[in-house]
Amino acid sequence: MGGRAGSDAAGLTLPGVAETDEVLAAPEWAARAESHRRRADDFLTPHLRRRHAGEPHPVWDFLFTYYSLRPRQLRQWHPGFGTVLAGERATDYLRRTGYGPHPHGVTVHTDHLRSRVETVRFIARLLSATAGRAPALNCFGLHEWAMVYRSPDVRHGQVPLRLGSDGTDAVVESMPLRCSHFDAFRFFTEPAVGRNDRQLTRDRQIDTEQPGCIHAAMDTYKWAYKLGPLVPSELVMDALELAADARALDMCASPYDLRRYGFEPIAIETPAGRAEYVRAQQRIAERAAPLRVTLANRCELLLTRLDG
Repeated sequence: MGGRAGSDAAGLTLPGVAETDEVLAAPEWAARAESHRRRADDFLTPHLRRRHAGEPHPVWDFLFTYYSLRPRQLRQWHPGFGTVLAGERATDYLRRTGYGPHPHGVTVHTDHLRSRVETVRFIARLLSATAGRAPALNCFGLHEWAMVYRSPDVRHGQVPLRLGSDGTDAVVESMPLRCSHFDAFRFFTEPAVGRNDRQLTRDRQIDTEQPGCIHAAMDTYKWAYKLGPLVPSELVMDALELAADARALDMCASPYDLRRYGFEPIAIETPAGRAEYVRAQQRIAERAAPLRVTLANRCELLLTRLDG
C-alpha cells in the first residue's frame, strides 16, 4: 500500500522531506523487515555458531573480517532513501543513524544523504566505470598465489599449501600475473608485485577495475552496505550472497588445500583447471553485472534527489 507525501496537515513542507517519497503501510514494511531478518539469520547462523565455539574458518571468516559489516548490522532492515515507514512502530527507526520524522511516518533524512554524498559519488563513478568495460577472464585467480610467492609466511596458517612453497612459486613463475584489483594487488609479496602486468594504485582504482574480476564482484557487497541505509537491505543481502559464492570460487582456485573444509581445488596450474576457473568466473561476472548496474543507478538517483 503506497502513497505520496511531502507536507503535513497544515500544508507545510518539512525540512529534508521530498514530494516524491513512497509511503509503506506498517504491515507491508514489517513483513519486509521480518523476511530480511530471516534471510540474514539463515546466512549468519553457521558463522555465529563457529564464533561461539572459537572455531576459525579460512574461507567464510573473510566475509566478516575483511568486510566490516557486523552481524547485528546485517540483520537490521532498511527500506532505502525515499521510502517512508508509517505506523507507530516506525518511531523505533528514529533511534537509528540517518532517520528523521516525516509527516506520514519515518524516513531516511536528506541531511544524511548530504553527509554521505562524496561516498555516493565515488561508488557511482567506480561501479559505472567498471560496468562500462569488457570483462577480462585471463587472471586465473593467481592473486592468492601472488600473496604467498617466495614468502615463508602464508595468510591461512591452519591450512597447507596444496603444492608446497616451491610448487606454488613455480606456478606463479609459469604464467603472467594480470591482476586488475588494487585491494588484491596490495597484498602481493614484494617479489610478486613486479611480476604483475601493471602497477596498481588506490588513486587509479576507478581506471583499472573491470567486471570479470572475482574481487570486483565480491566488492559489490562492500559498496552496497556502505550505501546503507540509503539503499534497501534486500540489495545488501543479494550482494552478500554473491560475495559468498565468489569467495568460494576464489579459495577453490587458491594455492591452499581446503579439502577438509569441503572445498575441492580448481587446479589452475593445468589447462583443464584454468578452463574450469574461467567458466566459473564468467558465471560470477554475469551475476554481478545487473547488481552493479542497479547499485550505480541508485547512486545516480540519490545524487539527482540532492540536485533537485
